[in-house]
Amino acid sequence: MSNRTIPQMFEDSVKKYKNNVLMWEKTGAKYEGTTYGEMQNMVYQFSAGLIALGIKHGDCVSLISEGRNDWVMAELGILFAGAVNVPISVKIEELNDLKFRIAHSGSRMVVVSRNHYHKIQKIKIDLPELEKIIVLDQKESYDADELSSSDVLIKGIEFLKQNKSQFEKRWQSVKENDFATISYTSGTTADPKGVVLTHRNYTANVEQATALLPIPQSYTSLLILPWDHCFAHVAGIYTLMKNGASMASIQLGATPLETLKNIPLNIKEIKPTFLLSVPALAKNFKKNIEKGIREKGSKVEKLFNAALKTVIEFNKEGWNKGTGIQKFKKPLIMLYDKILFSKIRESFGGRLEFFIGGGALLDIELQKFFYAIGIPMFQGYGLSEATPVISANVPAQHKLGSSGKPVINLQVKICDENGKELKQGEKGEIVVKGENVMAGYWKNEKSTAETVKDGWLYTGDMGFMDKDGFLYVLGRFKSLLISSDGEKYSPEGIEEALTELSPYTDQVMLYNNQSPYTIALIVPNKEAIKKYLAGKNLNHHSKEGQKAALKLLDDTIGQFKDGQYKDMFPSRWLPSTFAVLGEGFTEQNQFMNSTLKIVRGKITEFYKNRIDYLYTAEGKDIYNQQNMTIIGRIE
Repeated sequence: MSNRTIPQMFEDSVKKYKNNVLMWEKTGAKYEGTTYGEMQNMVYQFSAGLIALGIKHGDCVSLISEGRNDWVMAELGILFAGAVNVPISVKIEELNDLKFRIAHSGSRMVVVSRNHYHKIQKIKIDLPELEKIIVLDQKESYDADELSSSDVLIKGIEFLKQNKSQFEKRWQSVKENDFATISYTSGTTADPKGVVLTHRNYTANVEQATALLPIPQSYTSLLILPWDHCFAHVAGIYTLMKNGASMASIQLGATPLETLKNIPLNIKEIKPTFLLSVPALAKNFKKNIEKGIREKGSKVEKLFNAALKTVIEFNKEGWNKGTGIQKFKKPLIMLYDKILFSKIRESFGGRLEFFIGGGALLDIELQKFFYAIGIPMFQGYGLSEATPVISANVPAQHKLGSSGKPVINLQVKICDENGKELKQGEKGEIVVKGENVMAGYWKNEKSTAETVKDGWLYTGDMGFMDKDGFLYVLGRFKSLLISSDGEKYSPEGIEEALTELSPYTDQVMLYNNQSPYTIALIVPNKEAIKKYLAGKNLNHHSKEGQKAALKLLDDTIGQFKDGQYKDMFPSRWLPSTFAVLGEGFTEQNQFMNSTLKIVRGKITEFYKNRIDYLYTAEGKDIYNQQNMTIIGRIE
């Protein structure tokens, strides 16, 4: 059996698919392709350059760059040198966070793109182990400890002329249990933890993902999610690479906002066959689709809503699609598809077959929406500590609302708090064992011992398995609401529903820590509230207007208590009162992490006074002074 490492996997692919395009990149007027063979040359040269600069087997090198050809060249170059890549999120602006990752990993070098070079320049004075900074783009001048990636490639070419066999010996000496990457998880309470993944963790998870979802050579994906993240790494880069398929990067703008604006245009140019998504991205796509429909006038909007309702009823949960009386709607659905939904699919390039969703829980209404327009969004589940894929819905077998069936060669059990295995259908902690389970946390034996026991990874997520073997994920144990009698409940579904099903709420966080009732922190949609008040000849500066706005938010919650959604959730977990917040949860204020999940600990700590106030008689009244003041300050 050949060595199951990432370099070996890449070499096998180059042998089979040498002339296939691996990477699509747009730096000028149009996308240009780089083949597997061309990428191999770049990787060899970059890797040999690192060896010439003194990188040894087992050394750590940090990589901070947007997704681009050079990202893959740098990571593979580091791995071919037998070194360990420390991929770091480009979204980290807090310099102490960045310094912690580079220092904690003991990185000897940093590979960085022009847009993030300034961060390294500011902190390098405090990083004694950092010897060299390799800049991926040309600069006017370089400090003594800096060089450009083209300098590294030139050094590599020279090294390969003299020492080709030494280079080959180096990459072939990499073992499957050697460390490949250290990925730092977003620290929500303490310092971030470095998840150590081996070469075999990656190759095993790629095998598992490919068995679940076969990838033909013809597949292309535009990798929108950050490349440093485990999900994009496996479900994007390496799964495509193993199967001879291709990946495209987003065209870089001068600013992050400009890059974001390139996404819809790049989708049309690349015509991806599938996309990786997270809930925040999915919601954005949905908003844009609905905006486009609204702009076509009320006639089209009415038709679209009627078509959507019909198709959602027909599709049911996917696996039972078009059964029973629904089958008679088939001709009508085909007509709707032709006149409406196929046009929407054109805006995604026309070849998009499905999305694969990871990250936080994906609201079922959102799943039904995309399924209806003919681009299903299949929910998956995983975490960095499992490299990350644990389960996924796929075209061949899916059940909307579930997180799909577990991948092959992975044992999954549901356990109670004492680690005892529960019966099918019972809720408990999801615990998994397989070759994709991490080696541990870097320099953190205590956390490793708490998380991995006898090879079993304790995920910290609550879930259950149904009779058909589909896994349902109910949320993080750490985020559970705990009532005064000790009963526990996951808030994520309620929070999703409150934001999805109401135009007046942008973000919601529920809180109940052994308290007499549940409360909510609500970030209102300011524009929608102002529009609503204007329709009633009111404005938010008057007491009357402020009260009307607060009643509107209260009625949104009321829909789930005794309105049209009344049976969706147990009423005791619905908020009895709420605090209106003036600022949203963002990555900038650190109330969201890099995968766009809310950081409950930080939000709770920051708004402690407001939360405590909601448990007083005065605060429980939604028309309290604090809420009235915040509504009055809406801009």
